[in-house]
Amino acid sequence: MKPKIEDVAKLAGVSPTTVSRVMNNRGYISSETKDKVQKAMNELNYFPNDVARSLFNKRSNIIGLILPTTANPFFGELTYHIESISASLGYKVLLCNSLNQMDKEEKYLEMLLRNQVDGIIVGTHNRGILDYHKQGLAVVAIDRYLSETIPVVSSDNYEGGKKATDLLIANGCKCIVLIDGAGELETPARLRRRAYIDLMEKHGRAPIIYEIPEVFNQESQQAVVRKMFSKCPEVDGVFATNDLFAAAVINEARNYSKDIPGDVKVIGYDGTETVRILMPGLSTIKQPIPQIGKTAMDILMKEIEGEFADIPLETKLPVELLRGNTV
Repeated sequence: MKPKIEDVAKLAGVSPTTVSRVMNNRGYISSETKDKVQKAMNELNYFPNDVARSLFNKRSNIIGLILPTTANPFFGELTYHIESISASLGYKVLLCNSLNQMDKEEKYLEMLLRNQVDGIIVGTHNRGILDYHKQGLAVVAIDRYLSETIPVVSSDNYEGGKKATDLLIANGCKCIVLIDGAGELETPARLRRRAYIDLMEKHGRAPIIYEIPEVFNQESQQAVVRKMFSKCPEVDGVFATNDLFAAAVINEARNYSKDIPGDVKVIGYDGTETVRILMPGLSTIKQPIPQIGKTAMDILMKEIEGEFADIPLETKLPVELLRGNTV
């Protein structure tokens, strides 16, 4: 039979109210009393009922995290930092991999609301699946525009796109191609493309863009890269808007007898630890992933406390050019 709070109180020689106050850290309680209660809980193998505590505190101490897929190194690393920060603040994370499918996002959102999460961090593409604020819920978006009232945290995507394109131009590339996801998506990340187009036009060159329709599908990535090499054999520079796209370019280049960086120079975007370990020579634009996670959590915590007035609607964090041997 599971031990009850009354059993802990009896063994510790205190009242059940005192045990509850110790567990919820409410009011002044001496260190001696806290130690006796904790010792009794350990002896009885007693664990507090989180559901009951959440009803008492009017908080679930749970946040939802909806992302496309943690199989992607950027989202995997971001999840690690958000979970670590959440744990340090006493929060658990319910993780949802949506694969950018609207029906899955709707079901995940319904599940999070049923679990009465205190807030949600969203990193998915789909907009308008629900007016989150009608639910009275704290929400922060990462690199996504969800509505005019939901704050967004991202890297400085335009500056990152500018640094990448500038590097290729400065290294003598004449035919620079952009490898990107679908162009109709309205996201801060689209500013990487905008910067590329602006610089190409500034230098009197026509932008050349190849879009990958299924951004998380390796076969889709490879098919588009093969198409690029076939249709645009004169390419000598590629700006890939994430590191996995850049990896696909480098891998396919071998099949077309293209030397990297002799024949084609390549730069990516993200700079995750995983890719830097597997491809240490890749030139890339490094996103400040730990800072993105921390900033999103800081904003979410303010919203959970009801502080909406002074929260910036868009936060852009600085990027860093990592120069490798692919440019």
